[in-house]
Amino acid sequence: MTITIGESAPDFTLPTDGNGSVSLSDLRGRNVIVYFYPKDDTSGCTAQACGFGESLPQFQKVDATIIGISKDSVASHDKFKAKYNLPFILASDKDGDVTERYGAWTEKNMYGRKYMGIERSTFLIDKHGVVRGVWRKVKVPGHVDAVLKAAQEL
Repeated sequence: MTITIGESAPDFTLPTDGNGSVSLSDLRGRNVIVYFYPKDDTSGCTAQACGFGESLPQFQKVDATIIGISKDSVASHDKFKAKYNLPFILASDKDGDVTERYGAWTEKNMYGRKYMGIERSTFLIDKHGVVRGVWRKVKVPGHVDAVLKAAQEL
């Protein structure tokens, strides 16, 4: 499945760090950045998460909520969030349903070995639940700034 700019973002409800839950529909009226990442506490994912964390005050100025999603467990998210003092929601998509609906579950290739995994992807969703930005195959350097710039233009 592919999500494109201008369409309604698929709703979801997922468990989060701290034994909470998050539903996209509950965030209507706010801009939302949903980013999918492969694994807690790995170098690229840590750099990306810390980048979003450091920029949170700027995202808050444009009334944006950040949600990081991976297939890691809530317990893993709790450790990751505590280790790096991440100030935003981490949601667990254990069964991969949301990851698939957003088109972030893809075939990957590493050293000639093909496997299925999460493609680092980010979606900017406006206050009405409409997708306004899509980044796929994200390279971490400069990515948070690009998302922030797009969010500031909403």
